Amino acid sequence: MTSTANDYQPSEVELARRAFRLERKRKSTWIAIASTLGFAVIVGFGLVSTPGWSRVTESFFNVEIGIEAFPRIIEGLWLNIRVLFFTSISVVIVGMLFALLRTLRNPVFFPLRLFAHGYVDFFRGLPLIITLYLVGFGIPGLRLEWLGRIPVEVLGTVALTLTYSAYVSEVFRAGIESIHPSQRLAARSLGLSYGKSMRLVVLPQAIRRVAPPLMNDFVALQKDVGLISVLGAIDAVRGAQIEVAKYANFTPYILSGILFVLLAIPTVRFTDRISRKLAQREQTGSAL
Repeated sequence: MTSTANDYQPSEVELARRAFRLERKRKSTWIAIASTLGFAVIVGFGLVSTPGWSRVTESFFNVEIGIEAFPRIIEGLWLNIRVLFFTSISVVIVGMLFALLRTLRNPVFFPLRLFAHGYVDFFRGLPLIITLYLVGFGIPGLRLEWLGRIPVEVLGTVALTLTYSAYVSEVFRAGIESIHPSQRLAARSLGLSYGKSMRLVVLPQAIRRVAPPLMNDFVALQKDVGLISVLGAIDAVRGAQIEVAKYANFTPYILSGILFVLLAIPTVRFTDRISRKLAQREQTGSAL
């Protein structure tokens, strides 16, 4: 008669091992809490004891001014979120397009590969703020009547897309080229065309492999959407700047920074979770 998994009873040695691990985990947790609290107390005491702490508190952490400035800043943050949403979609599409162009091997596609290579090199090397100036002031300067008046947030989205699609295309290209050629050859031997083998076999594996660096680029994009303020958009950063000039106090900048951090934390935690899961799958040898 075979025993089932429910019949399993750990031995005394195993129970002692589990108890030891649990006790060690509890001890480590209490040590970590105590050391964190001690470090916080030391840093806090050091800051409070500085001669100018009261003035810094009034200039950067004024609760009343923060409450007054909050509506304008949160309204500007909503603009940043809209720009982030549309930019993220366009960056993925454009980045994937240029990654596919750079992986084409047929000599007839050499002009396209050359163009994609030049695009990536140019916008990876050009500072984002210069791209914003070129797009934000250059396109309206062309005075193309058929375009009409382009909203500032649209120009900012275009500039962010140009820069970040260059970064993302390299991430996608690295993922595509990391797939062993036998995968592509096996797909072709089954009768799949180049497009179908890329779409059904190569890309699903490549995207899973590059998910963590893609999420890191997304986190960086969340911060850089605040740079559209240089074009005159009333986003969270420009709204904070207006409130700083109004109250002669830096608290709105602190409030704006906190809101950006709160916006980025879920993405950062999601990125860490994806990285851990992929690492565990690699270690266990399970399918991605």
